[in-house]
Amino acid sequence: MNKGKRNIQQHANKEVKHLMTLLDKSQVSEFKSMVPELQDTWMKKQMFRTETEMRFSVLSDNKYGNNAAKYWQSVREQNTHFENLMHLSFDYRKNDVEIKKIQRDIKKEKDSLEKEMKQVELEEKLYSRANMELVAKARMREISTWSKLKKEFHDGSFDDRDVNTHQAESYMHQLEQKKLTLTPGSSQPEVFNVLGQLETLKRVRQSGELKYDGANRKSISKKSAATKKSS
Repeated sequence: MNKGKRNIQQHANKEVKHLMTLLDKSQVSEFKSMVPELQDTWMKKQMFRTETEMRFSVLSDNKYGNNAAKYWQSVREQNTHFENLMHLSFDYRKNDVEIKKIQRDIKKEKDSLEKEMKQVELEEKLYSRANMELVAKARMREISTWSKLKKEFHDGSFDDRDVNTHQAESYMHQLEQKKLTLTPGSSQPEVFNVLGQLETLKRVRQSGELKYDGANRKSISKKSAATKKSS
């Protein structure tokens, strides 16, 4: 993407004369002098999460206590941004068509007020295009960072094809952590929900209902090894 396309300085400069109807003369002058700074602010403002926030906030240890849980949450986060980027691409293309239609209509329009209105619409669409390009860049950064994190957590200790295989162990950790936060002041629904899920998960793991549960696989493999030795 051409960096010049993400330059809103030209849009801000064009808007100065119109801001005179909104702002005082001194404020307009101040705004004009600040345009380069505002361009810099617009370019570097935070969109979405930084890697720091991804690691400590999204992938917090109390919620995602092992590499499998962190990996699969990274998959979810990456896919969300991928899908949003695809939809943004469609919106961008539609916006470009709208720009061409407005440019065509401006050339044909005879009424001066209608022509002026279409010019405003055109400038708004051009600003929207610049903003979409900035958002696309930020979404691509998130997609790339989640890819980096996925590789980091992919240590070969878990199934990376079926999300179900790690969940019993991962949810057990998460529910145990939630249980530690319960106090005498916790609401009855909150206590009921946490303890209910925790006890149910313990039961289904002990009963062997979860054929994909890592604990059951270890138990089964131990029984299998013991059988082989006795035979």
